[in-house]
Amino acid sequence: MLLFRLLLISVLAKTGRTGCRLLGGTQQPELAQDGDLIIGGIFSFHFKLCCMFHSFNFREFKFAQTMIFAINEINRNPEMLSGVRLGYKIYGNCGTMDILRAALALVSGLQEDVADVGCPDTEAVRAILGHSGSTPTIAFSQIVGRFQIPVISHFATCACLSNRKEHPTFFRTIPSDYYQSRALAKLVRHFGWTWVGAIAVDNEYGLDGIAAFIQAAEEYGICVEYSEAFSSSDPPHVVQRITETIKQSTSKVIMAFMSHREIKILASELHKQNITGPQWIGSDAWITDSSLADGEGHTVLLGSFGFTVPKAKIPGLEDQFVKDFWEEVFDCSLNDTVNSQRRPCSGTESLQTVESPFTDVSELRFTNNVYKSVFAVAHALDLIIKCGGNKILQSLHRVNFTTVNGQRVYFDRNGDSPARYELVNLQITKRGIMEGETVGIYDATFPDDQQFIMNNISVVWANGLLEAPVSECSKKCLPGTYKVLQKGKPICCHDCIPCPAGEITNLTESLQCFKCPPEHWSNNQRDSCIPKPVEFLSYNEILGMVLAMCSLLGILLTTIAALIFFTHKETPIVRANNSELSFLLLASLTLCFLCSLTFIGRPTEWSCMLRHTAFGMTFVLCISCVLGKTMVVLIAFRATRPGSNVMKWFGPAQQRLSVLAFTLVQVLICLLWLSISPPFPFMNFVLFEERIVLQCDLGSAIGFYAVLGYIGFLSVLCFVLAFLARKLPDNFNEAKFITFSMLIFTSVWITFIPAYVSSPGKLSDAVEIFAILASAYGVLFCIFLPKCWIILFRPEQNTKKHIMGKTVKTDIQY
Repeated sequence: MLLFRLLLISVLAKTGRTGCRLLGGTQQPELAQDGDLIIGGIFSFHFKLCCMFHSFNFREFKFAQTMIFAINEINRNPEMLSGVRLGYKIYGNCGTMDILRAALALVSGLQEDVADVGCPDTEAVRAILGHSGSTPTIAFSQIVGRFQIPVISHFATCACLSNRKEHPTFFRTIPSDYYQSRALAKLVRHFGWTWVGAIAVDNEYGLDGIAAFIQAAEEYGICVEYSEAFSSSDPPHVVQRITETIKQSTSKVIMAFMSHREIKILASELHKQNITGPQWIGSDAWITDSSLADGEGHTVLLGSFGFTVPKAKIPGLEDQFVKDFWEEVFDCSLNDTVNSQRRPCSGTESLQTVESPFTDVSELRFTNNVYKSVFAVAHALDLIIKCGGNKILQSLHRVNFTTVNGQRVYFDRNGDSPARYELVNLQITKRGIMEGETVGIYDATFPDDQQFIMNNISVVWANGLLEAPVSECSKKCLPGTYKVLQKGKPICCHDCIPCPAGEITNLTESLQCFKCPPEHWSNNQRDSCIPKPVEFLSYNEILGMVLAMCSLLGILLTTIAALIFFTHKETPIVRANNSELSFLLLASLTLCFLCSLTFIGRPTEWSCMLRHTAFGMTFVLCISCVLGKTMVVLIAFRATRPGSNVMKWFGPAQQRLSVLAFTLVQVLICLLWLSISPPFPFMNFVLFEERIVLQCDLGSAIGFYAVLGYIGFLSVLCFVLAFLARKLPDNFNEAKFITFSMLIFTSVWITFIPAYVSSPGKLSDAVEIFAILASAYGVLFCIFLPKCWIILFRPEQNTKKHIMGKTVKTDIQY
C-alpha cells in the first residue's frame, strides 16, 4: 500500500551528518504559502498531470483560489486565531492514485531532504479540504482518518461518507446524498410522477444515491420501472443497452444519479438515436455543471430538474491569477515559462473581455462551500487557541457560526451539514446557453410539509411540453373506483374497478370502497351517498291514481244505487228482503270503497291503524247485511208454509240485531289488536337495496289474520246459505245473486293471501286495495245492478204480483 511507502530512513551523508529522506520522493504542491498552521487542499484543476494532453479545469481552480482567498481573509482578521497565521498547501492532482499520493504528502508534511541533525518534526496539515469527487474522497478519507486529521469536502455527497466507523474524521459543507435522494423523491411526488426509471454511475456515489432514492420513492408510493448503472469507462454496448431500455420503457421520467461525464455520454447516445422524450431529474453532480452545454446532444437535457446547493455571493472575492491560468486563457507564454510552443505574452492581454466559469463570481454555489470549509477549520482552530485543547476533531463538532452571506454553518454527529438545496431547471438563458434557473427551494430543517417550496417562476419541460408530462404505469383511479393491483407488477400498476352498488369512494387512488349508511345509496358515479328514495303507494303515480279513481267510481255508483233505491223505496222490489238492510248494505259498500283510499299516500301512525281496522269492520258490516238478506230469503219461504210463524222470530228488529252482533265481534277483535300490538309505519331497508319502502307493519300478524279469518267465516256462511236458497222461485229469489257475489268475494280473498305475501313493497298495498275493490264491486253489481235495471228499464216487473209469482200466496210483510 502507498501508506507503507511513507517510511523515513536514516542515512549517513558524505559530510558525516545525519538526515531524513522520504522513500519514493515527495510531490510538491502546486500552490503553497507558509504559515503557523497549515491547511491542505486537493482540487483536480491540473489535468496535465494525469492526462496525455494539456488540460485545465477552471471550476476546480476556482475552488483552490477561493480557499486561498478565505485564508488570506482570515489572516487579515485580528479577531480570529489571535495572531496565528494560516498557510496552505494545495495539490491539483487528478486520478484516484495521484490524489491519494497528494493526501499522503499532506499527512506526512515532510520535505524530500532534511539536512538537520536527526529527523525533525513533520509539518503535517491541520485539515485537508477536498476532494470534489466522492470516489477519491472515499479512498483517502479512510487513510487520513487514521492520523486523526479531518477531511472537509465541499462536493463529495455520497451517503457512505457519513459512516463514522469507516470515515471517522470526515466532514462536509454540502448535504449528504441521503437528503438529496429524499428531496428528489419528494420532487417526483410533487409533480405527480409515480412511474420512473433510474440510472446511476457505477460507483459508490451513484449506487448508494440511487438506492436511497428508490427507498424514499417507495415510501412516497413511487415505482421504479428499471434501474441501470454504468460508468464512463464502460464499452459502448453498455450505454447502447441502457439507451434501448429507455426507448422501450413506458415511464416518461428518468432519475439520473451520476456525474457530468456519464450524463454527457448518455445524452450523446440518446441524441444519436433521436430519443428526446424523457423528463430528466438530475443529481447535484451534473445538474449545474457548465460543461453540459459543450456535449453533443445536450439539448436532450433541456428542461431537466435537480437540486443543488444554494448560490451565494462572497464579498471581496476577486480572481487570483496564476501562470497556468493566464497561459491557458490567452495561449501565450510568460517570460519565465519554458513552453516554447506558445508565443510570448505581450502584456496587453485583459481578463475583462474573457467570459469563463473562472471569472464569473456572481452566482457561487460549490465555491461557497469551499469558503465555508476554510472558515469552519479556522473557527475550530480558534476554539482550540481560546478555550484550550488540542483536538481539532472535537472543535469541528462544536463550530456554529454564520458566514458573511448569512448562511449558518455547523455539523451533526456524522459530520454532515444541514440539507438546504435550490431546485434548478435547465433553461436556455438570454445569453443563448443552457443554464440552471432556480425555481424552488428545499430545506430539510423545516417541518415535513414545508420543506419543499416552488417559486413563482415559469419552468421549462422536456421535449418542449407546456405542462408537466404524465408518467404513470396506470391512470389514477378516479372517485367511484378503487385500485386492484395487477398480478406480478409493482404497486403502481393497477386496474380501476368501479365500486359495487351501495358503496362509494370520493377519494382518488382509493384502495377500497365504503358502504353507504342504511338510509343512503350510491349515486351512478359511485362517488357519494345520496338519500334513498322513499317508496310508498302515492296519489302521484299512475297505479295510485287508477286505484283511487276506481274507489271514487265505486263510491259514485253506490251513491247512484242508493238514490235510485231511495226514490223508489215504496216499490215492491225495494221493499222486498228488508229495505233497511239494502240501504245499510249500500252504506257499508260506500265505507268499503272509502277505506281503500287509506291505503294510498304516505303511511302515518293513524293511517296504519285506520286502514286495517276500518277495512275489517266495514267488510264485516257489509257481509253481515248480505248474510241478513240471505237469511230473510230462506225464512221468508219457510213462512209461506201453512201454519208457519217463523217471520215473527226474524223480523226487522231481529235482522238489525243480527247485523249489529256480527259487527260487534269484529269491533272487539280490532280493539284487542289495537290495544295489544297495533299497526305502525316503518321503513323497510331489506326489501330493496337501492330504495326504502315505507309501509305499515301489521304489528301483530295474529290480529290481522283474525280480522281476515272472521270476514272469511261470515262470507263462507253467507255463501252456504245463499247456495241452499238457490232453488227458490226465480221472481222473488235474489239468493242466486248473493251466491255469485259471495263466490266473487271468497275467490278474491282466497287468492289475496298468497298474492299479498308475495307482493313486495307498495304492491302489497295495491293488492289489498284491489281485493277490497273487487269484492265490493262484486257485491254491488251482483245484488244491486239487477234491481236498478228493473227499476229504471223494466218497471212492469216492479210489481208485487210479478215478484210473488202467480202460484205463490204469502202474507210476508215488506
